[in-house]
Amino acid sequence: MKLASYFRSTAAYRVRIALNLKQIDHTLLPIHLIRDGGEHKQTDYQAHNPEGLVPALFTEDRVLSQSLAILEYLDETHPTPALLPNNALDRAYVRGLALSICCDIHPLNNLRVLQYLSGELQVSDAKKQAWYQHWIATGFTALETRLANHAATGEFCFGDSPSLADLCLVPQVYNANRFNCPLDDYPTIRRINERCLQEPSFSQAAPENQPDAE
Repeated sequence: MKLASYFRSTAAYRVRIALNLKQIDHTLLPIHLIRDGGEHKQTDYQAHNPEGLVPALFTEDRVLSQSLAILEYLDETHPTPALLPNNALDRAYVRGLALSICCDIHPLNNLRVLQYLSGELQVSDAKKQAWYQHWIATGFTALETRLANHAATGEFCFGDSPSLADLCLVPQVYNANRFNCPLDDYPTIRRINERCLQEPSFSQAAPENQPDAE
């Protein structure tokens, strides 16, 4: 099993955590998103992954794309430790937390959006930074409220073991810190993030610990 990954990719970061958490044997295939115009745009990579994004999971049978689909595949094929609760209502709640990060926050602030803002639209660095911080604040405000007021919130987003939601939260907090987003108003998010990073599966997946880190 190979994972096409870029050390700073938020989406690839999620999958790296899962592979570590489930102790799945794998190798990393570094795909640089900036060098030479972006290795993800090259024909040989897009032949396997037409979207030209990371991550992509190369299995024996096919190449899987989209981090959430990959995470659910890993959870179904390697069910221990589980990323989702047993109860259907709880599973929907955890998926909702994950989707609020992966669909409402991350897509507005990923690399190709930021490149489009500064390139095609010629947005200044200051305005691009304001864009990034606005969408982090909007998403984290709602997420903080939900986590702070839900009875199931424990050491992690749901209970006292990592779930799908935590795998999505930690990479997003990493990026928020990277872009100097104020996080003082999100004590629950910060607490859960700090707890997650105490786990080797999370800390070993961090961007600075990847073989392609710069």
